[in-house]
Amino acid sequence: MSDEHGMIERAGMVVLAATPIGNVADASERLKTLLAHADIVAAEDTRRLYDLANRLGVHVGGKVVAYHDHNERDKADGLLDQVESQDATVLVVSDAGMPTINDPGLAIVRRAIERGLSVTCAPGPSAVLDALALSGLPTDRFCYEGFLPRKHSERTQYLRTLQGERRTMVFYETLHRIAESMEDLLDAFGPNRPMALCRELTKDYEQVRRGTIVDIRNSVQADPPRGEMVLVVGGASDKEASEAAPNSLSIEELAVLAIDRALEDGLRIKEAIGQVVDEHPLPDGSLPNRKKVYAAVLDIKGQ
Repeated sequence: MSDEHGMIERAGMVVLAATPIGNVADASERLKTLLAHADIVAAEDTRRLYDLANRLGVHVGGKVVAYHDHNERDKADGLLDQVESQDATVLVVSDAGMPTINDPGLAIVRRAIERGLSVTCAPGPSAVLDALALSGLPTDRFCYEGFLPRKHSERTQYLRTLQGERRTMVFYETLHRIAESMEDLLDAFGPNRPMALCRELTKDYEQVRRGTIVDIRNSVQADPPRGEMVLVVGGASDKEASEAAPNSLSIEELAVLAIDRALEDGLRIKEAIGQVVDEHPLPDGSLPNRKKVYAAVLDIKGQ
């Protein structure tokens, strides 16, 4: 099949296609062509797929199958069998945005790669990139963190791990949890980090609230937002990142600790080194090199 610009989707391949996140006019001509001509359309919600096709004035020509979070692993190989044996073109679409980005699609991509089958994308709308662009925050380096954890305790612990993150951070949140999550963002990052709350992107009631975390927290309390939300939070400053980084000791400092531990507890030096190294992991979670600590111990003792 090919569209008016000559883009050809070869037979025997998987195509991930982005669908509108709100404004149906964002649908690409390539998406329309794929909906009309793909042999199989694997849709997160078949009813929403047909509704989209109707609004686009497109007749879905191929077989439509449900492909969602609960069945994607089981369905992936069956779909790929048809790609491989029948040269079928399988179109994968989620309810909104790009498949695999917090939506089904990853399982079929991984299995297709393992089986040596072709996969491509028909790119398009993305709430993550839309919110990032509208936030006014740095876009040269960013990280997408998906939905914030549901439970307060898990959310606070998770946000603490991001206190030293220097990149702009992008989160999804629901209207039911936004008030609690704003309190947790305030607690984790302080009042002055810049952020944006983007809601109903590309829709009639699109709104972007920009300010500091405390500004947005106050606005959420005064005027609770509705609809689907994307939160964009500025990354840590050098000072914030330094303060959030776990304190790591130098090899020489570890050697001094090991010598003291051996003397105080009557341990062999290698045993003391083992204990000290285990108690002082590096910022990335790995352990200091025991041989280097032992060499430093020998240097200190030889002085």
